[in-house]
Amino acid sequence: MRRMAAALSVILVALTSGCATRPYQGELAASAEQPYAVGSGDRLRIIVFGQDSLSNSYSVDASGQISMPLIGLVPVNGMTTEQIQRAVESRLRSGFLREPRVSCEVEAYRPFFILGEVTNAGQYPYVNGMTVQTAVAIAGGYTPRAAQSWARMTRIIEGRQVIGDVDMSYPVQPGDTIQIRERFF
Repeated sequence: MRRMAAALSVILVALTSGCATRPYQGELAASAEQPYAVGSGDRLRIIVFGQDSLSNSYSVDASGQISMPLIGLVPVNGMTTEQIQRAVESRLRSGFLREPRVSCEVEAYRPFFILGEVTNAGQYPYVNGMTVQTAVAIAGGYTPRAAQSWARMTRIIEGRQVIGDVDMSYPVQPGDTIQIRERFF
């Protein structure tokens, strides 16, 4: 009888310990290590050295492109700032400038979204280095019913929507949607 009780308690501990580790990040964890990919809603600062008329801020439109003088529409969706820099240099080199030198940086990131059990759900400007916890603070904190140890996150990775449960220290990226769920007790 004692052995059976001990075996049952070991099984019960094993089963309930799995419940305590709710967040599974999967693909989201791998995406946090990748360089930032520009997307619709970002604003880029592009400087073409020696060409003041080309140096300006450019907003990425809904189709993932920027429109620059001389070279027209440049697709930038999903590219890093270094890739955009090379793409603009290549276009300028083909018929406009001999050896263009281009600098590209993100001037303003697209917003993130937070909904569910927070005081003020909505769209907020992204701040570099944010975590889910700081996003909750920006949204006015938790409601009394909120699950405060994990959140559901939706992120676009390589054009696909990926959804996963993350802990509160998980990094937020521009364009993420965070959902704070209701706790079950």
